[in-house]
Amino acid sequence: MPVSTAFRFVAGRYHATPYGHHVNEGLIEWPPSPWRLLRALISVGYTSGAWGGVEPPNPARNLIEKLASELPRYFLPPAVGTHSRHYMPLGVLDSNTKLEKTTLVFDTWAQVEDTELKVTWPNVHLDDAEQSAFDTLVTRMNYLGRSESWVVGRVVEEVKAEINCFPHGLGVAPGRGWEQVALLAPTNAPEFDEWRAARLDAALADLPLPEGRKPAKGRLSKRAKATASYPADLLDCLQKDTTWLRSYGWNSPPGSRLVLYWRPSGAISTSARATRAAVPLEQRVQAMLLSLTNASRNDHTLPPVTRTLPQAELLHRALVAIAARKGTPPPEITGRDGNRRPRQGPHQHAHINPLDLDGDGHLDHVLVWAPEGLGSNAQAAIRSARTTFAKGVAEPLRLALAATGDLRDLVRLPEPYGARIDHLVGRATSWQSITPFVPPRYVKARGKNSLQGQIRAELRSRGFPDPTVTYPVAPTTRDVDRTRPFRHFKVVRQSGPQPPVASGYAIRIEFESPVSGPIAIGYGSHFGLGLFRAATST
Repeated sequence: MPVSTAFRFVAGRYHATPYGHHVNEGLIEWPPSPWRLLRALISVGYTSGAWGGVEPPNPARNLIEKLASELPRYFLPPAVGTHSRHYMPLGVLDSNTKLEKTTLVFDTWAQVEDTELKVTWPNVHLDDAEQSAFDTLVTRMNYLGRSESWVVGRVVEEVKAEINCFPHGLGVAPGRGWEQVALLAPTNAPEFDEWRAARLDAALADLPLPEGRKPAKGRLSKRAKATASYPADLLDCLQKDTTWLRSYGWNSPPGSRLVLYWRPSGAISTSARATRAAVPLEQRVQAMLLSLTNASRNDHTLPPVTRTLPQAELLHRALVAIAARKGTPPPEITGRDGNRRPRQGPHQHAHINPLDLDGDGHLDHVLVWAPEGLGSNAQAAIRSARTTFAKGVAEPLRLALAATGDLRDLVRLPEPYGARIDHLVGRATSWQSITPFVPPRYVKARGKNSLQGQIRAELRSRGFPDPTVTYPVAPTTRDVDRTRPFRHFKVVRQSGPQPPVASGYAIRIEFESPVSGPIAIGYGSHFGLGLFRAATST
């Protein structure tokens, strides 16, 4: 089966300068060159711990050599070339103005539509170990190009029918509407080995060792430097940085070559695309998933899970404000009717659930879902949300739409995200708190206002059957893979009604037969509290 992969640019931006050009020339390498792709895979092997911090294992070496043996084909999503200008300080005062000198720097990138870039090597075939290595590297890749070019990668089936960028010389003459672009690509491993042996023999022939006596240290040093200037193999070539190339006088990396590719003439538009009148999204969707990131890409500076309620409140206020700029905010966002009174009956409007989908104790996604569905105005407001804030964080956090559709559609997201969402929306008989359940009324010792009575009433109001067992567990409860101290969760809204008692419970619920999630009950259930995960699934 051909080797194929797809990358989605999370922020819609691709930063990369063609090899041999300065960043201020304003050129964009589109598509990512074969050389860049292989270097990115090697980098992921080291930075993600896939290779344990040592040299690549044999399956990874074989993988890289096989991918280098063939020029890949691409499917390019539409993109627009754009740039920003920055006056960078030089740390030197101007003698006349006594002000710090600056230099103009262009930051150029491609604004990529929300469609995957696909890459395929149609004639490369991998064994099981090499395929496993490829799967690991692709799924762990977090950027392609410069570090601002955030991506989510996945392995896909053959994409031959979608190819719109391919090497010159395949016997295809595209004709009008196409253009050529030069990309840096590796030679194959046997060709490099042959070239290296010939060049190294010629270099050492000019530095012969004397016969019958010990060679001078200077001669040995020159021979060692000559040998070091030629990488040991193709994999070594792909790991050399600019400093090394300059130190040995290379104008282009050893083992590389320039290859002409055909791509559509409008592959990168130089001006904004023609706009069309917005067409309302008539189809309602059940859920929308937003990613939560920051400028440093350090996940450990994202809000902790204990700040679930405040983060949900902040996003809710932002969504209402965005929707209000276009008219009356939709009821599925506000939870209020046309007279601005709280809606009565089942909890059909939007639930905003900040989530920790990578299991590191920090919020990295926000799931917005509504049993009645989200209409066009609500969808437009959620799509327009670009930033939010967090306590103790100076810069705004970035929001981007990651997925939309039915709740079960989100289960098909790459690991570990899909599996963790499945714990929230799947079918199970046993359910466990992942955020505190805060009773909506004062807790009595018995009766309908007891803890069990309030849980049962909350479940009935949302259409769930009566559970067979409900009971609180220890003050700390074990989530999917870590202990979560519920006593540190913020359980009081900054604005809005206050809970009768500012404390939460970790709850276990057992049903007679499996029920489908999500289950969110109690005070603040529309803002991330009272959320459950399947403890045993079917």
